[in-house]
Amino acid sequence: MVMTCPKCGSLMIPKKDKNGKTILVCRRCGYKMKNTNKKIRIGSKIKEGEKEVIVLEKREINDNLPKTHVICPKCGNDEAYWWMQQTRSADEPPTIFYKCTKCGYQWRSYG
Repeated sequence: MVMTCPKCGSLMIPKKDKNGKTILVCRRCGYKMKNTNKKIRIGSKIKEGEKEVIVLEKREINDNLPKTHVICPKCGNDEAYWWMQQTRSADEPPTIFYKCTKCGYQWRSYG
């Protein structure tokens, strides 16, 4: 549910008042009103650039990757793990990475 300001018609945003209660405030004219909608809550903001880093053991990585039939250029094995990653601009195809299931050699294919 979107709340609009009764004075100017702009969007009302939730803020905490000095008592810690959530109120609705108009960005344009500053009009304040009590929050009657219990579903409106103030959450935390995530700063741009924050990323979650997950570290996996080598065994876990291989167990979670899909396999495909492709010839390893180093040992000739016909099976490899694969994953895709966007390494160039968005209008270019993603890069496909391969890792041999036998010797562990890694190579890439530019889609």
